[in-house]
Amino acid sequence: MDSIAARIASELAVRPEQVVATVALLDEGASVPFISRYRKEVTGSLDDTQLRQLEERLRYLRELEDRRSTILASIQEQGKLTPELERDIRQAETKTTLEDLYLPYKPKRRTRGQIALEAGLGPLADQLYADPTQDPQQLAAGFVDADKGVADVKAALDGAKYILMERFSEDARLLERLRQTLRQDGRVVSRLVEGKEQEGAKYRDYFEYDEPLRNVPSHRALAILRGRNEGILSIALELGDPEAPAGATHPCEGLIAEAAGISNQGRAADSWLQEVVRWTWRVKLLGHMETELLGELRERAEDEAIRVFASNLKDLLLAAPAGPRVTLAMDPGLRTGVKIAVVDGTGKLLDTATIFPHAPRNQWDQSLAVLAALCRKHQVSLLAIGNGTASRETDKLAGDLLKLCPELKMHKVMVSEAGASVYSASELAAREFPDLDVTYRGAVSIGRRLQDPLAELVKIEPKAIGVGQYQHDVSQVKLARSLDAVVEDCVNAVGVDLNTASAALLTRVSGLNPTIAQNIVDYRDQHGAFSSRRELLKVSRLGEKTFEQAAGFLRVMNGSNPLDASAVHPEAYPLVERIAEQTGRDVRSLIGDSAFLRRLDPARFTDERFGIPTITDILSELDKPGRDPRPEFKAAAFQEGVEKISDLKPGMVLEGVVSNVANFGAFVDIGVHQDGLVHISMLSEAFVKDPRDVVKAGDIVKVKVLEVDVPRQRISLTMRMGDQPGSTGGGGREAGGERRSRPRAEKNQSGPAAQSGATFANLFANARHLRK
Repeated sequence: MDSIAARIASELAVRPEQVVATVALLDEGASVPFISRYRKEVTGSLDDTQLRQLEERLRYLRELEDRRSTILASIQEQGKLTPELERDIRQAETKTTLEDLYLPYKPKRRTRGQIALEAGLGPLADQLYADPTQDPQQLAAGFVDADKGVADVKAALDGAKYILMERFSEDARLLERLRQTLRQDGRVVSRLVEGKEQEGAKYRDYFEYDEPLRNVPSHRALAILRGRNEGILSIALELGDPEAPAGATHPCEGLIAEAAGISNQGRAADSWLQEVVRWTWRVKLLGHMETELLGELRERAEDEAIRVFASNLKDLLLAAPAGPRVTLAMDPGLRTGVKIAVVDGTGKLLDTATIFPHAPRNQWDQSLAVLAALCRKHQVSLLAIGNGTASRETDKLAGDLLKLCPELKMHKVMVSEAGASVYSASELAAREFPDLDVTYRGAVSIGRRLQDPLAELVKIEPKAIGVGQYQHDVSQVKLARSLDAVVEDCVNAVGVDLNTASAALLTRVSGLNPTIAQNIVDYRDQHGAFSSRRELLKVSRLGEKTFEQAAGFLRVMNGSNPLDASAVHPEAYPLVERIAEQTGRDVRSLIGDSAFLRRLDPARFTDERFGIPTITDILSELDKPGRDPRPEFKAAAFQEGVEKISDLKPGMVLEGVVSNVANFGAFVDIGVHQDGLVHISMLSEAFVKDPRDVVKAGDIVKVKVLEVDVPRQRISLTMRMGDQPGSTGGGGREAGGERRSRPRAEKNQSGPAAQSGATFANLFANARHLRK
């Protein structure tokens, strides 16, 4: 544990004792949100990002230690564990290095090298390797033995070759050197599989692709790997000059020869030994190294894709809530009609209807009458319009409704439908609305996600929300773990109203699980609203430990104790009472008195349990108890008359909502059923390294239309108002000015001609399918 703590401390640039204390808390079952918020004195104020990194590294390093122990035991049982080998194994810092060291001792199926050893060809290999002046043919003649399966001189030399090949390929230091060389100088090359031009049109930028391995970004790596999996592309890892003449020594063969001490000095066995080196690389190691390093590339790409997904998901979950206002939600449709659901300020379903304002029925006036009656009956404040099929037509209907009912002072908002259909058909929705048609459940979800995106989106599997890239290509285990952590952090950062939260939302609270969350809802249904946090201890299976983890994140509004509506943990209530007593105030009068609270010195109230960080947090919370960290609600205003892609014209300036952020730019919903793409080079006048430094999912932005391709449903946008249509600027390049793909013939070019890149539309073509 000491070595693990020291290593994590070094990687995170924190003190080892901080890591040791945090690991102890994690091992006791404490959640990251709880540790981050309520155990700052213990961890030295590590934040949630550091804690998540610590948790992930702890998992990896513990797996590494388990594997190290297994390998040491295996080699010890074989009687082959030398002090030097044991030292190397104990010092190995990665699983790859550990497996390299174990390779010569790892039980394996019978190989050609082992068969040759059993046939007595070990001395032949040793003699030719030790003394290259000997003639291979003459020396091998003495090892021919048909009874041992060595039929002739060629068979003997082949056997000796396999023995040396295995010996060279199991050299851990050589393997690491080859790996580093390929990582530094290797190139990823993809080519079109013959006959797949039409089928693989979306991969055309990778038909002649060549890029240094170290430079390949996440989205390009996942694109070519998906193309290979679909049989469209072939992929290879190359090193050295592709124009080198046939027979030239490969750089990796040179490294193998150097490590083995083999050089061609014109001696009798030198040519044979050079052949052994060549076979070691081309037959034994090339395929293994290519698979391993492309696997590393995939892993890095997956990690980055998951990071992008997690970042977008966090932004979406923490989007501004419209608040507890009566909402009429519209799930647009044409032939099947527009499904209507009215929900009150707490999300409770009040009414439903179906209207047919659009073709083929065109019941515009009748639909307006139905909507107006519903709005007046329930005193509707917000109109939520799903952004799917017929959304702009329905938005126009909502505009007419606002004119028809001006006294209600309603506002209309376009809402993302992503994941609503998934929720509608889910077991959770069926339990919540057992007698409601599935089509109305989607409308309910649209309305609720406008009121409180976080509370509603937690009911949907994060992958279904649609803000990731290549989400089906990455490790589903790692993706789920990362996204679950994001949801947990967001829910606990905002806090949860104990008396209104759904079981799905409660499940995400620190310390709670689906069973306890449902027990809380059942208790609430049976006994009425909770009057205090302490009442939670009456809930079945919710004990003191769970209460400790969860209580600080649960809010009881208008309860018996005013602190129950804040983020102050019940364990700190005596501290608050002491602060009140020492300042001659009562607790209720302290809450919200900003001027007084800001004059207090946190150091004045510290004790053996609570230090300055926690007391500072408490005073801040008393200043604005239960405050919501999410931004103020704002809605984008889509331009009237711009409802479909054919309505767009280059040069138009529009308002839109950022729907997704990728490493190469941002997708923006401008209300035409097809998101436009703002390339990273067009997000700002200044250089942008990471698009998330400029925009995030849910942001309302102003964009200019640069290029519209109606047949292929592509829209190129810019956030630089000085950009002119017809000038793609950096559209064909990624961050740093590198091309998306580069034919081999151009590999040595540089400057503007080489970096002009594909058109912006080509970039968008490949970007579209990454969101699947």
